[in-house]
Amino acid sequence: MAKRTPQTVQIDPSAPSSERSASERIVDVARELFCRDGIHATGIDRILAGAGASKMTLYTRFGSKEALVHEVLQREGSEWRASFFQAIEHAGGTAGERLLRVVAALDTWFNGGRFYGCSFMNAAAEHSKGEPMLREMAAQHHRHVLDFLEKLTVEAGMTQPTLVARQILLTIDGTIAALMVSGDPTVLPVAQRNLDLIVHQARPIPESPIRPGDKTIK
Repeated sequence: MAKRTPQTVQIDPSAPSSERSASERIVDVARELFCRDGIHATGIDRILAGAGASKMTLYTRFGSKEALVHEVLQREGSEWRASFFQAIEHAGGTAGERLLRVVAALDTWFNGGRFYGCSFMNAAAEHSKGEPMLREMAAQHHRHVLDFLEKLTVEAGMTQPTLVARQILLTIDGTIAALMVSGDPTVLPVAQRNLDLIVHQARPIPESPIRPGDKTIK
């Protein structure tokens, strides 16, 4: 098997679209390389070459590669959640209808040209499973997503809204992992079927109206 040559990300600091500080360029390049190629596979020299920045800038601004990883994951998580939540909310509708758009939002991400899987899952997979910083950041990311889902399950009046939100979050994680490993888009309709079942089974059963002549039980 031919050895894969790592690709370099280049940001031209003189281009109008790149009028950013050196530290911001470092973060931009690190985000792409960490997510695409992996944290351990990406050395500091590659990041600096792509950003056109110096080691002094990196260590003055971030102090260490670990701190840069923390910054990258914070931004990846924040921007991913904003985009994902917007994709679910943008068309409006009832809370139940919005929940049913979860897989469609994943589909948009998968086909959007920058799908490298979940940055938190990927980072955790590269490091010791007991690494506290990554575990806490991944847990915090999950809490944000779970809070968003639970807000919708409560609004929809679903039975056991917290449990349903957790079921949907598990569907999201499983779908992302399956897409990352296989790259197979047929994962998505299977995920949608699972989501449909979760949402429809959790919807409240409407009470039957009492008709004239019906006897009530006391």
